[in-house]
Amino acid sequence: MAAISPRWESALYDETAAARLSGELGVPEVVARLLCQRGLGEPDAAARFLDPRLEHLHDPMALAGMGPTVERLLRAVAGRERIAVHGDYDVDGITSTVIVRRALELLGADVVHYIPERLKDGYGLQPAAIDRLHAEGVAVILSVDCGIRGAEAALRARELGVDLIITDHHEPDAVLPAAFAVINPKRSDCAYPDKMLAGVGVALKVVQALCSRTGHDNWLPGFVKIAAIGTLADVVPLVGENRVIAKVGLELLSKGPHKVGLRALLEVSGLLGKTIDSYHISFLLAPRVNAAGRMSTPDIATKLLLAHDEAFGDEARALAEQLDAENRRRQEEEAIILAAARKIVQTDPDVGARSILVVAGEGWHRGVIGIVASKLVDAFHRPAIVLSIDGDTAHGSCRSIHAFDMLGALERCAGLLTRFGGHRQAAGLTLEAAQIRRLRLAVNEVADESLGPDDLMPRLRIDADLGFKAISGSVAAGIASLAPFGAGNPRPVFATRGVEIVDGPRALKERHLKMTLRQDGRLFRAVAWRAAERRGYLDEHRRAVDIAFSLEQNQYNGEAYVELTLADFKAPTT
Repeated sequence: MAAISPRWESALYDETAAARLSGELGVPEVVARLLCQRGLGEPDAAARFLDPRLEHLHDPMALAGMGPTVERLLRAVAGRERIAVHGDYDVDGITSTVIVRRALELLGADVVHYIPERLKDGYGLQPAAIDRLHAEGVAVILSVDCGIRGAEAALRARELGVDLIITDHHEPDAVLPAAFAVINPKRSDCAYPDKMLAGVGVALKVVQALCSRTGHDNWLPGFVKIAAIGTLADVVPLVGENRVIAKVGLELLSKGPHKVGLRALLEVSGLLGKTIDSYHISFLLAPRVNAAGRMSTPDIATKLLLAHDEAFGDEARALAEQLDAENRRRQEEEAIILAAARKIVQTDPDVGARSILVVAGEGWHRGVIGIVASKLVDAFHRPAIVLSIDGDTAHGSCRSIHAFDMLGALERCAGLLTRFGGHRQAAGLTLEAAQIRRLRLAVNEVADESLGPDDLMPRLRIDADLGFKAISGSVAAGIASLAPFGAGNPRPVFATRGVEIVDGPRALKERHLKMTLRQDGRLFRAVAWRAAERRGYLDEHRRAVDIAFSLEQNQYNGEAYVELTLADFKAPTT
């Protein structure tokens, strides 16, 4: 729950359209309302959203650059030319690398992969990597989830006679790198209908095209479940093709069977044999994959996900346990840095009183500063830049709020930066440590032009009022059919007033609260995560409290039941 109490804001919708949709699709009216609020008021669009299928994926050849890419890759396969897949060290980049390399292997290619290490090699496609791969006899380099701003690397590849194919989803510069081919749906000259794919989504389109061209469409589902991990981890809008990839992929991850590497990862994450949802990916599985690139080498996770031969079972289990250990180490580092960063925000007015929080520390582990930045945004509802100082250089990770374009702000501060790149809401940068104070002033000058106090007030979107009498099994099932939830398709939040606390609240693991609530004679169990410090407030208002909540379908001893997850609560309005 947010450290700052959010303002509840009711989402609008077209009542007539919702009533029509409810009748035509046979869904509860509250579900029809949720669909309308998500821009799915037309029955055909709503039906496709509720039942996404692989057939709904667009033709990959509609992507600019895909034709030459497929032809060049297949020519390399036929001629036994060495191909290198150049990835990135986060979940999106690792899963991208895995699916493209595996597809090429299945086609009989001579293929290797290369993923830079965060602390040693830095971010993105670099000329040094081109030199290294060329020296290893590579004739074709295919980048995934990186390279769209790799102009120098593209020129180096051309000098060496290496065909560089860039696939990426980050924002391109005005001029594309001079590569053999560039595939990015955000290219200004690309008419592809779905612009918001994750890096692994773009990589999947390459795999889809290769499968289609070679008559192996039956391979695609196996790649989709890996692509779902990267898509959900990269927090792209879960609509259009991203929803197809995420929903179908989660179903396949839940169903199995799996190759030995993926099975070991699911087992160490406690997910093997379970129905897997977006929460499990974001908070259990993806952090373990990410921990490889954050704390050690991304090759641990890449080798694990590439493992398909049952003879490597022991090795796969060892790699999975290594990821688990790295994730625990990541959690420890993160807790230390987050505590230090919060203290700076709360005690230094030059930092805490500004619209953008810019904090820095000597030797902060660069592998976790992005997570720390995200948690500062959650806690203070302000954009955050977290910098790790290493001698004369500072490496930073940025996260933003919806109202502020972080990449645009960095572009206006480019004179202070050695390097930067990313998205509107997440970016990375490098600068001289001596320039940190100037960056703090400059980026806040940009923010002060566009951000006001209202923008910095956290808001809680209320999708609908929903009293306890209206909560039924069919309503809960209908809401669950909208999953997976995430960016672009937020988990629905409902509100109701005058609820009585009849049992609890009781502390759960010292951080959370459990309780039983009653309204109009109906009882529901409820959990308020990270709300232990508000226990006294609930005790004070236990006879009547207004709640904002989500519905969760759970099972116990084979029995299904509905539980409430509290997003916020407050004293009743009069």
